[in-house]
Amino acid sequence: MSLSKPPSSTEDEKKDDTRAYIDAASIHEGKKEGVLRYSSTSAAHRKFEPYHVNLIALGGTVGTSLFIYMGSGLTQGGPANLLMGYAFWTSVIWSVAEIQKEMVTVWPTDCAFSRNAGRYVDDAMGFAMAWNFFISQIALVLFEVVAFGVVIGYWDAASNVNIAVYITIVIALYCALNLWDARFYANAEFAAAMGKVLLIIGLLLFTFISMVGGNPQHKVFGFTYWNNPGAMTTPYPSHEPTLGRFEGFFACVINACFTIAGPDYLSMVAGEARHPRKTMPKAFDQTIYRLVFFYFGSAIAIGILCPYNDPNLLGAIAAGAPGAATSPYVIAMQRMSIPALPSIVNALILSSVLSAGNAFVFCSSRSLAMMARDGQAPKIFSKRNKRGVPYLAVSLCLAIALLSYLQVSSSASVFITYLTGLVGSAQLVTWFGMSFTWIRWNAAYKAQGISRETLPVRSRVAPYCAWYAFICVIIVTTLQGYPVFLEGKWDVSTFIFSYAMPILFPIFFLFWKLVKRTKWETSLSADITSFVDDPEFTEIQHYEDEETRGAVSAFSHKVLSTLF
Repeated sequence: MSLSKPPSSTEDEKKDDTRAYIDAASIHEGKKEGVLRYSSTSAAHRKFEPYHVNLIALGGTVGTSLFIYMGSGLTQGGPANLLMGYAFWTSVIWSVAEIQKEMVTVWPTDCAFSRNAGRYVDDAMGFAMAWNFFISQIALVLFEVVAFGVVIGYWDAASNVNIAVYITIVIALYCALNLWDARFYANAEFAAAMGKVLLIIGLLLFTFISMVGGNPQHKVFGFTYWNNPGAMTTPYPSHEPTLGRFEGFFACVINACFTIAGPDYLSMVAGEARHPRKTMPKAFDQTIYRLVFFYFGSAIAIGILCPYNDPNLLGAIAAGAPGAATSPYVIAMQRMSIPALPSIVNALILSSVLSAGNAFVFCSSRSLAMMARDGQAPKIFSKRNKRGVPYLAVSLCLAIALLSYLQVSSSASVFITYLTGLVGSAQLVTWFGMSFTWIRWNAAYKAQGISRETLPVRSRVAPYCAWYAFICVIIVTTLQGYPVFLEGKWDVSTFIFSYAMPILFPIFFLFWKLVKRTKWETSLSADITSFVDDPEFTEIQHYEDEETRGAVSAFSHKVLSTLF
């Protein structure tokens, strides 16, 4: 599938138009080659409809952590701290989404946030961000593969099967979904994401119905657990009360750092979205609704259903109990003597694990393919098949996923703990890079006398949201691993996985800068004009398969586009 050509256009004319535009942009002679590198996008492979973009962003955002990992945050901070911690971090991620909305809509390219950093700040910055993101996505693939074996172990019969069998099945499934066709992947992810939406809606409805007395005991408990045992607790009871409450809040913030995502996945798919100038702003605008409904809503529900000192919850977390056994929702269902429902929830959590891991395979492979095309990774990984899939990049990511077999000879809970620390710190680095890139990009607009009124879409809270996110991310990144510095709490592994990516990021940056002698872009030298008026972004393109849709396909496409 490809973009249809206008009747009067030829390939030579298109090349001439591109070069003429570059010349008109008054780009310095020495920068032409570098700028031309950014002219390449996945235009010929744009297969994602608006509803694909929205649901893929949801698929990569909602995984095991939302249903299970939040319980550990509750035990460390209590329901009030959990709610405040998630509210605070939700505001940070929304701020990042607002600034990404502007940049990605201007230039909706592949892996937009790292290419933006390379183009507007320093190629070394783009290199560091791309590799940081790639490592985090590979770690998340491993996390979800391992989590699948843990979740399915909730059922006794399934736990008797060797974990290697499940790992093999999951990796084979990811292979089938990602190597064939990008649209095939998108449709599969769309269906799985719909299951997640239904699961979250069902759990929130279960919470409301139960709290008002619609449970087998007919007990109206409302916000009882906010009073007894209380709204706040601390992971360090021996510390002074005020400090302890803050530590409880901060523990919930760190929990949220691993759980909440979104803008990065929207930026990833910008290069494969159809009609990007129309699709991407709407997708980013919906981020706030996803954040509030899924994360803020879940934080409230968990605090209602379980006390922070619930012995079953604490025991399940300490023992590394499998799957839904550590989910506050399931523990509440068991306390209320509700049969069958816990198994249904576990099955749906299992599907969300598959969906999230599938999205991470997509993002890691596209990140690698983009780096290969831009010369930041071996060129061979940029190769795509005739359906637009970077099959060698996908294959490498799946090969790395084989590391999940380490779970066979070690504790899955330990493996997951390490991966959680690594991913959490990597995501913080990503938010830092996104915020800093926007600050430099905005400074270039001011210095070069280009009004923000010329942007295709503008955020109503910029530039304040950029600085807010930038400062918050730096503070949280610095303090995230502070427990290891407390007396008697030092642990080398925890320290390494908490600070691995913030330490590696400047190493990546310096390595590429020294090897390639890259240039730090000033506000005046940064190229913010090239490709802004590219027809691929500014015109509504006609895609071949849109013209050949049957009646049923056209109707379903219209319905899904309206709903999502």
